[in-house]
Amino acid sequence: MLSAFVHAFRTPDLRRKILFTLAILAVFRIGSVIPAPNVNLQNINQCRIEATTGDAAGIYSMINLFSGGALLQLAIFALGIMPYITSSIILQLLTVVIPRLEALKKEGGAGQQKITQYTRYLTIVLAVMQSTAFVTMAITGQLFRGCDLPLVYDTSLFPIITMVLTMTAGTGIVMWLGELVTERGVGNGMSVMIFTQIAAAFPAQVWGIAMSRGTIEWNGLTLPNANGWLTFAAVIAVGALVMLGVIFVEQAQRRIPVQYAKRMVGRRLVGGSTTYIPMKVNQAGVIPVIFASSILYLPVMIAQFAPDNPVAAWINVNMAGSSVWHNLLMFLLIVAFAYFYVAITFNPEEVADNMKKYGGFIPGIRAGKPTEKYLAYVLSRLTAPGSLYLGLIALLPAFAFLFMGTSQQFPFGGTSILIVVGVGLDTVKQIQSQLQQRNYEGFLR
Repeated sequence: MLSAFVHAFRTPDLRRKILFTLAILAVFRIGSVIPAPNVNLQNINQCRIEATTGDAAGIYSMINLFSGGALLQLAIFALGIMPYITSSIILQLLTVVIPRLEALKKEGGAGQQKITQYTRYLTIVLAVMQSTAFVTMAITGQLFRGCDLPLVYDTSLFPIITMVLTMTAGTGIVMWLGELVTERGVGNGMSVMIFTQIAAAFPAQVWGIAMSRGTIEWNGLTLPNANGWLTFAAVIAVGALVMLGVIFVEQAQRRIPVQYAKRMVGRRLVGGSTTYIPMKVNQAGVIPVIFASSILYLPVMIAQFAPDNPVAAWINVNMAGSSVWHNLLMFLLIVAFAYFYVAITFNPEEVADNMKKYGGFIPGIRAGKPTEKYLAYVLSRLTAPGSLYLGLIALLPAFAFLFMGTSQQFPFGGTSILIVVGVGLDTVKQIQSQLQQRNYEGFLR
């Protein structure tokens, strides 16, 4: 991987793309720390520190996952890229339900451009709704439980509307920056920006592990507690093993051989080639974890508006943090969503029909319906270990709670590690493919 980056910097075109990507990410991170108008930054920082170190730290870490710390600061880019991700997922699901969207998807580039336009409109709508919700929670004191400090200077209508419009405009700018990275930079812009937001919190989390056990006094010197450094070393070692396992599973795939019979097309004889259908073990990617986290977060957010209600009190105790109910529902939802998402994104009937149309067949399997049944059988067997793998990775913070005493001290778990590793692998692959295009030596030198 390091050699790929070294060779990329030696290539002028790739070097410009990498530097452009880094410049966009720098602008993105700057906007994530600039507070929106009318925000009392001193009070919000004090409330944020108290909230993220208290008993409800699990709720705020889940809220803050895709914002890199910007959401709890009510920054300009507080919503980050999450409204765009949510709208993309919604449009992807609707293409299966709405025939018009399905027809647009089959039209190719023009249809995909129209779907992208619908995604942008839906992103702005979601940004208005989410920014209004979070600004309202900040005004009513529900954003940070147990903190009575005023988070805004003025609660009149015009300053509040200004805050909502600023956060909505910030989401639009983030969406534009992501598209710029996709067009003129390296990698998928939205994925790279999510990677940046999550990776930005890693250094503070890892360093907080070493400092978590306090200090000791020795000969007038204040030194870190040795237990904290032991925990730090253990977490780094376990994190390296987890990343190794995630890379192994993300790269694993079942290759189904496909042969194409020779046929006459005009005056030419084509076909006779052998290829394969790559079916990944984790066919659904990180989408099931995002679905499950979003659904489990909804009752927690609703309970913030009525903390005295008995149902809300039960939700705050049993549906947040590292409770047994939360972890059990998270695991079951991830497995269910993994099967659901794979079912709507990979259609065995369509793949079998395309193979039959172009004269392809799986050795030992008849074309048509038997091929469809065989692909569905293989897909279901691959989805089972893939969904269990996603569920176990998402529950790593809960396992860390059992062994380390707190789930917030383990940064290498859940959605974050899946996104970081997946985006990193995809970006490196794109750099290597572009290097091969520019440095291909051919058969003869």
